[in-house]
Amino acid sequence: MTFKQLEALFWIVQLGGFSAAAHKLHTSQSAVSKRVQELEDFFETPLFDRSQRAARLTEKGEEMFVLARKLLAQRDTAIEQFSRPEVLERRLRLGITELTAMTWLPRLIETIRELYPKVVIEPTVDSSPHLRDQMLSGELDLVFVPDAFSDVRMSATRIGQVEHAWLCRPGLIDTDRTLRVHELAQYRMLVQGPQSGTGRVYDAWLQEQGAEPRDPIQVSNLVAMLGLVMSGLGVTYLPHRCMSPLIEAGMLSVIQVSPALPPMHYVAVHKVEHRSTLVTAVVMLAQECCDFGAMFQGLGRTLANGGPGS
Repeated sequence: MTFKQLEALFWIVQLGGFSAAAHKLHTSQSAVSKRVQELEDFFETPLFDRSQRAARLTEKGEEMFVLARKLLAQRDTAIEQFSRPEVLERRLRLGITELTAMTWLPRLIETIRELYPKVVIEPTVDSSPHLRDQMLSGELDLVFVPDAFSDVRMSATRIGQVEHAWLCRPGLIDTDRTLRVHELAQYRMLVQGPQSGTGRVYDAWLQEQGAEPRDPIQVSNLVAMLGLVMSGLGVTYLPHRCMSPLIEAGMLSVIQVSPALPPMHYVAVHKVEHRSTLVTAVVMLAQECCDFGAMFQGLGRTLANGGPGS
């Protein structure tokens, strides 16, 4: 039994067919079929149901697929452990939220490429719940999301935090005095809602404060949220520091509210059984790079302020 045979079986199942597996493995469909046939001959049992048009596993094939996935993962872990970083070749599927993509993600990618030049980085930008689900289903290796989920199948490491402030269009609210949360709730609120990790945490926090938003509008896109609040549609919470250029330019006003919003903690999350040297290293790099203080960070500079990233 060889790793090539196990890879053939694994990718046929993962990609749904012999042709797709051959493309993934940079070989011919006949070569993939031969590797599967070798496995079947070795164990003297069929692994695929040939009566079906689709590549469907037999019962023994299901057992072999589970074994193949485990052995291939162990092989990859061994390669990571004993290979020098500059020669390590691997695909790293990262899941990030919109805020991370708009702030410190470029710095992280640059750092990974410097240390692991042969690692192929595949970022996916989506909402926190979707990223969590894709990570648990094996579609992503590592995700960076707000600390809003608890699951024994996941391992979470705190990487940083972001402070949010209540904001509105200048003149919409008297910002010379401090408002109680229940007073602020009398205005139309733009909230991120349950399709966002941040939205889940702050919705629960508002309920704890006894503040029931009047006529809330759920907005899942940060750019859309920013446009709506700047147009005067209502009040919302946004990352304070990276909004500072707009605040200083007089395009947004900070509303003083008591009690203040708690900081939003961000975590790096991966499946418990998917621990690897590379993933551990990237989590540590994320802790160094995580900075929600300015937009579009990269090459040690930011578009927001033209100066060094903090």
